Amino acid sequence: MASSLQSLFDNQRQACNKQPYPDTNLRKQWLTSLEKMLDAHGDNLAQAIGQDFGCRTIDETKFLEMFTSYASIRHARKKLKKWMKPEKRPVSLLFQPAKARILYQPLGVVGIIVPWNYPLYLAIGPMVSAFAAGNRVMVKLSESTPVFGDRFAEAIKEFFPEDVATVINGDIEIAKEFTTLPFDHLLYTGSTQVGKLVMQAAAKNLTPVTLELGGKSPTIIDRNADIKNAAKRITIGKLVNAGQTCVAPDYVLLPEENLEQFISLSRAAAANFYPDWRNVDFTSIINDKEFARQQALVKELENTHVRIEPLLPGEDRETDRKIVPRIVVNPERETRAMEEEIFGPLLPVITYTSLSEAIEWVNRGERPLALYFFSRNKTNINRVLKETHAGGVAINECILHVAQEELPFGGIGPSGMGQYHGRDGFVTFSKAKSIFYQSRINGAGLLTPPYK
Repeated sequence: MASSLQSLFDNQRQACNKQPYPDTNLRKQWLTSLEKMLDAHGDNLAQAIGQDFGCRTIDETKFLEMFTSYASIRHARKKLKKWMKPEKRPVSLLFQPAKARILYQPLGVVGIIVPWNYPLYLAIGPMVSAFAAGNRVMVKLSESTPVFGDRFAEAIKEFFPEDVATVINGDIEIAKEFTTLPFDHLLYTGSTQVGKLVMQAAAKNLTPVTLELGGKSPTIIDRNADIKNAAKRITIGKLVNAGQTCVAPDYVLLPEENLEQFISLSRAAAANFYPDWRNVDFTSIINDKEFARQQALVKELENTHVRIEPLLPGEDRETDRKIVPRIVVNPERETRAMEEEIFGPLLPVITYTSLSEAIEWVNRGERPLALYFFSRNKTNINRVLKETHAGGVAINECILHVAQEELPFGGIGPSGMGQYHGRDGFVTFSKAKSIFYQSRINGAGLLTPPYK
């Protein structure tokens, strides 16, 4: 497969050399082809994702992946001409009347490594940014979504020649080979542990990387917050896709006097969102390995005799890998559930006595991909924004900041590096080429020897 991957890469590299700066119309054509692909195969791709998960409703996939993919494509197509326009930059008085410009030039061939949790959106989103910037793309899909992988590869092949876009499926060994290709940029979405390996492989070719990782995204509830709304938004943010979301609320910090109310309101919200959760709507854990991991997190907590409150009735069901959503109250920091990204429907809740204590708790951990703060106090909001670090923040909401095309998406430290979405994605996959235009009449001769 290695030689095949290299051949595909070489084919795209040759296409870049023949057409180093695709014009606006061609880039828009690529974006439109993505949209037509979704029009033609969207339902089929959503059904494939449901098959890979075992149970994931087509409606959830349409909302979480197709709607956001369409929005990304249309936003880029609308803004593309403006993004491509060379930027004027000021010139020092000493060098005037010369001019300076920035030309955003395509990098060339972009590699995209897609995770299993949102395989459609996390393939389309980076592809949109790469196409808008005028690049060719090679996309490696997760081995955990084989049905989707096959159908997506067929769909892309129908609408794109291989020298513009190609999809790679296969196991971990193929993924490793993929990372050794001398891409002009490599974007990886997935775990922090694997992200380190991707970065090591890319470093051998001095390939720049964008890493979209995970981490333990905290949620803080202020004393003055609307607790009912907070419980509702946190519950849906945690339980959508059964918690298998990189920006899902990982744990909650709230005033100790609000604990019982929060548990009660969260249970009511979960019952309202998923009245028949064992049969429809509630997504299964992706595979047996991840199911066993989720059960191991719960088992360890049970062994510590910590308080655990189920949010929905019933028991875990191995046949379709459905895990009961649970709140765990004040678990020990040394447990796996508090050290690892949970990536499932388990929600630790930690009580605090002051906002300073909550901020300190967050800052003792690694910098997260997202942070959520529920508050109606502007002073406290500004304090949390300035005293904590996170890739992105939502105030009085969860997750929805990711769907804002005008906001960059990316992590910080262990939760990632680099960013994309909208214009920030266009910039990520472009080289900002500095250009100095000398005027016919200039003073450059005054700067040459002999010096007096």
